[in-house]
Amino acid sequence: MNDNHLLEVQSLLRKNGILITFSGRLSQQLIEEYGEAVKTYLENEHQSTKEIIHTFSIYIEQTQNIKNYCANRREGAAKDRIAQSSVVSIGMNDKGNFICSGNLVENADIPELTSRIDAILQLNKDELKKLYKERLRQGLSENPAEAGAGVGLIDMARKATLPLEYTVTPLDESLSFFTLKAVV
Repeated sequence: MNDNHLLEVQSLLRKNGILITFSGRLSQQLIEEYGEAVKTYLENEHQSTKEIIHTFSIYIEQTQNIKNYCANRREGAAKDRIAQSSVVSIGMNDKGNFICSGNLVENADIPELTSRIDAILQLNKDELKKLYKERLRQGLSENPAEAGAGVGLIDMARKATLPLEYTVTPLDESLSFFTLKAVV
C-alpha cells in the first residue's frame, strides 16, 4: 500500500465518522486494548458517563460474540477464513455513537441468528427489560454452560438508542458476511 492509499483510507474513515476500527483475528487482549482506547477517546470528547459505558459495553459484547463464534467453528479452511474476517468499527455521527461489527458466518447459522435478532427488534424497551431479566434467571437455574445465551443481544438492544440493524451478504454456498450495528 502506498501513501496515497493510506490517505484515501483515512479520508474514508473520517467521512464516515469512524474513530477506531480493527480488522483481523480478534483476541481477548486486542478486545481489551481497543476497548480502553475507545473509552479514553470518548472521555476526551466529554461524552456522558452513560454514553461511554453503553458504547463500551456494546463494543465488548459484539467483539466477544465474534470471538466466541470463531472459536466454536469446526477445524478446516472455513474456520481460519471466519477467524480472519472479523471487523469492528466505532464512530460518531449525528445520531450518536455507533458500534458496527462484522464477520463471516456459516450460512447454516444465519436463520437462527437473524430470527433471534428479528424477535428482539419487535420488542419495546420495557419488554426488552422483562425478557433480559427472564433470560438471566433462566441462565442461573439451568445449564451453566448455556447461561446467558442470547442475553448479550437483548442487552445491546436495551442500551441502544435506535433499533439494532443487521445485514447478511451471501458470499458463496457456505458463507455469508454478517454485520450488526448499534447506536448509542
